[in-house]
Amino acid sequence: MPGSPTQLRESAGFRFVDAGPHTDYPPILLLHGMLGDLSNWTNAIEALVENSYRVLVPVLPVYDLPLIHTSVGGLVDYVRAFVEHLKIESTVLVGNSLGGHVALLYAMRYPEHVPAMILSGASGIYETNIGTSVPRRQDKEYIRERAAVTFYDPIHVTDSLVDEMFSIMNDRGRVARLIKMARSTKKETVTEQLEMVTPPTLLVWGQDDVITPPAVAYEFLERMPNATLHFIERCGHAPMIERPEEFNRLMLDFLGEMTVPVGLTTEERSAR
Repeated sequence: MPGSPTQLRESAGFRFVDAGPHTDYPPILLLHGMLGDLSNWTNAIEALVENSYRVLVPVLPVYDLPLIHTSVGGLVDYVRAFVEHLKIESTVLVGNSLGGHVALLYAMRYPEHVPAMILSGASGIYETNIGTSVPRRQDKEYIRERAAVTFYDPIHVTDSLVDEMFSIMNDRGRVARLIKMARSTKKETVTEQLEMVTPPTLLVWGQDDVITPPAVAYEFLERMPNATLHFIERCGHAPMIERPEEFNRLMLDFLGEMTVPVGLTTEERSAR
């Protein structure tokens, strides 16, 4: 049925989930990471829909952009085109890892269209290399070890996840784009521009994140004028997967305080 959390739609070359009711409030736009996909957000989608939010989750074309446009900026252009296609004025951005980096650059380019953000394990300042260019990409056990870096609890590194990563790592076209995208995350850093990011921002970080360690979260907090930070214990780089109940609670509490109707002026927003 329309709006089902599990329904993948296609329109004008975009693939996405569009779930929940259409209201006067900005939809929540969820952005996955470099090796992520829509399934990363399953629990978050369900929680948001249950609380009457409209949720949009585009499939980011990490492996499909022309090589010349494969960059964080290229993904920002894609998200903007997606939002314009759906004729959406404003959207709350929720991004994990690379998705958080995309959200930050988007908010810098289009601040009037971003009333609030939630970032988790966002790149843009610093992140460790999990080995997308390693010569041992045909070794499944090595891939399993690298995937395990994402999580505090290795139980989340399922056989299906390893198989998917193995498939990606052995596709030359996708590997070439992953390497180019990884280089772009290091080149298109946002550290010195973070004071320009003024929307209220919730930072949700895994206390045991080794890809974007807690020091990165603290630097985001220090540099962003309207940020708040919450750590989740016994959690790695993907809190919405590893600790969905805690992530959803923090997300919904923040949205309940910060989300405002579309079309309000800056003065009206401040008055609220």
